[in-house]
Amino acid sequence: MALLSITHNLTDMRLRQHFHVENAMTDNQASDIFKERLKKARDLRGLNQTDLANRAGLPPSSVSHFESGPRKPSFENLKRLASALNVTTDYLLGRVDSPEASAPVGRLHRDIHKLSADDLKLTEEFVDMLVRRGQSLEKK
Repeated sequence: MALLSITHNLTDMRLRQHFHVENAMTDNQASDIFKERLKKARDLRGLNQTDLANRAGLPPSSVSHFESGPRKPSFENLKRLASALNVTTDYLLGRVDSPEASAPVGRLHRDIHKLSADDLKLTEEFVDMLVRRGQSLEKK
């Protein structure tokens, strides 16, 4: 139950962020942020454009075009790039500042549909246990 609540809260938060970010940025600003973040994340992971393209299943020319700005990725390609770089799409789009900030939560949210019912229940129990442990540590 706790995991479903966390997932619901994250979805609500992302919708609010999307509304504010989309209304606050021009297309040029969003495009500039994306190409800067893509290059920064690629450099952080020590990849050249060809390495990233191979990991994402894209032609190397696509990565070059995305970084230089004349082309924007489709939603599917955005997800592929984020996955290949182990960052969130929110980071690439400029919605969060750290490439690591929401990656674990983003991955959990992204992969939750892959869990069986038993594994989902086990995950919820584990999260509940970690919350209780954190609360007991705070009391000390």
